[in-house]
Amino acid sequence: MDIRNIAIIAHVDHGKTTLVDQLLKQSGSFREHQAVAERVMDSNDIERERGITILAKATSVEWKGVRVNIVDTPGHADFGGEVERILGMVDSVVLLVDAAEGPMPQTKFVTAKALRLGLRPIVVLNKVDKPDAEPDRVHNEIFDMFAALDATDEQLDFPMLYASGRSGWAAASLDAPRENLTPLFDLIVKHTPSPKQAAHKDEPFSMLATTREADPYLGRLLTGRIETGVIESGRFLKAMNAVDGEFERFRVSKILAFRGVQRQPVERAEAGDIVAIAGMSEATVADTLADLAIEKALPAQPIDPPTISVTFGVNDSPLAGRDGDKVQSRVIRDRLMREMESNVAIRVTDSPEDGSCEVAGRGELQMGVLIENMRREGFELSISRPRVIYREIDGVRHEPIEEATIDVDEAYSGVVVDKLSQRKGDLVEMRPSGGGKTRIVAHVPSRGLIGYHGEFLTDTRGTGVLNRVFHSWAPYKGAIQGRRVGVLISMEDGDAVAYALWNLEDRGKLFSIPGEPVYVGLIIGENSRDNDLEVNPIKGKKLTNIRAAGKDDAVTLTPPIRMSLEQAIAYIADDELVEVTPKAVRLRKRWLDPNERKRRSRSEKD
Repeated sequence: MDIRNIAIIAHVDHGKTTLVDQLLKQSGSFREHQAVAERVMDSNDIERERGITILAKATSVEWKGVRVNIVDTPGHADFGGEVERILGMVDSVVLLVDAAEGPMPQTKFVTAKALRLGLRPIVVLNKVDKPDAEPDRVHNEIFDMFAALDATDEQLDFPMLYASGRSGWAAASLDAPRENLTPLFDLIVKHTPSPKQAAHKDEPFSMLATTREADPYLGRLLTGRIETGVIESGRFLKAMNAVDGEFERFRVSKILAFRGVQRQPVERAEAGDIVAIAGMSEATVADTLADLAIEKALPAQPIDPPTISVTFGVNDSPLAGRDGDKVQSRVIRDRLMREMESNVAIRVTDSPEDGSCEVAGRGELQMGVLIENMRREGFELSISRPRVIYREIDGVRHEPIEEATIDVDEAYSGVVVDKLSQRKGDLVEMRPSGGGKTRIVAHVPSRGLIGYHGEFLTDTRGTGVLNRVFHSWAPYKGAIQGRRVGVLISMEDGDAVAYALWNLEDRGKLFSIPGEPVYVGLIIGENSRDNDLEVNPIKGKKLTNIRAAGKDDAVTLTPPIRMSLEQAIAYIADDELVEVTPKAVRLRKRWLDPNERKRRSRSEKD
């Protein structure tokens, strides 16, 4: 069967997975009356809960005798490593752009990767039925973006469709009938070239692994596009890479091809098709699986380096071991090493600190998803504040700079620009974007954006939208002021008491509720001043047999602040940790003993 390989790329929440849902439905991939979940490609629990795509996943549809392999990619910049690998196994991309928001940071990031590989994109203006959609403006912005990214004349001559993924229609013009996605299917088949690999099916077999997963029955599964030759079940292959050469030989136990949302076993697959292979035990992402006669590994796409690092350590608090069953440093390290094999965007190294690992990655969301997965598996961890990774270039220390694109109401643009300047940001663009909103584009050091999102939402009364993507490396821009307030630290072990918390409300905002276990060194709230304050959250009310007016008033507490995992990681200071267990996320001081904290503070000043 004739094959087309295509990836759908876009910024987060521009409608990729919803569009794939409609492509599957209208191509007849589902049986009549079959129950199908919304966003069927988001198979991971966290993907469904957060409404974002984290892992790139392939599917396949048939259209007029042509098999179209479609790859749904993540839209968040923290998972850009997935997109970079995937683009190497497709022949074109569908670039999806929101007709109201226009090109956003991740749109620019993935489009640059696609153009560099010589792919000719199809542009789809999605959500044109939104009240604030401006298709003509967005069309011009896309053309300007292509020109700024040094697109060739062929790439600049891109075909474009108007669409609504949720409503399931696409059209060549705004006046055309809005019936179904047939124009998009036809354009994909017409515009996307057949895989050039199909001409090499008589050569020895070779394939570059681009994604990896574990199957409880088949073991390790590697997915990729067959570059040359034919693969049959039961054949012997070898795994190799450019650094180590050949390092494993194995027998192919299963070949799985993508048919709709299901993977079906096949006995044979040819060059140009996208398949998953089982049978290996050591080969991983970016390795070459090849016939025994092939000596040279296929070139792998280089991955952008990580920009932040976080320390994963054992949970050594007094409450350790109550919730989780995986608490040893060895078990934590093994789990992180397994993660590094499948996720090429992170790096794991042993930390000089006892029993901990340094995990370097793209951003706080990527780290948060990894930690969330681990806590659901029964791990207990202590997590440090994210730190940026510096580079020495020509003897000068450089730091990562991110491009922040911000949409805010005009009334709040002044405070946002002020805060960005305090964080050493450089304003690139500021213009009205319609509907009483202003778009601000700034280049800000990564360390200046750590912990800023919560403050940003407060400044904009929850109406602002902040998107960021790695831009470049630049010379170190100097010190940036961190958190401006101190914290309330428990000085006793026990369970928090409502009366004590009620008396502490004058001191600041609380994180704990009555009945929760507390221990010495646990952070139970935010001080209203800039110093840390030790308090007693378990002090009960003194009982007496003398009645007096007002003595027996009911205690009414203000609802406490309950932070999510990412908020907690961004909130803590350098001398604090986040304690993560399957049931709780707590903030604590790195050194629980107050005398040890004073000693460390004095030694740092000296």
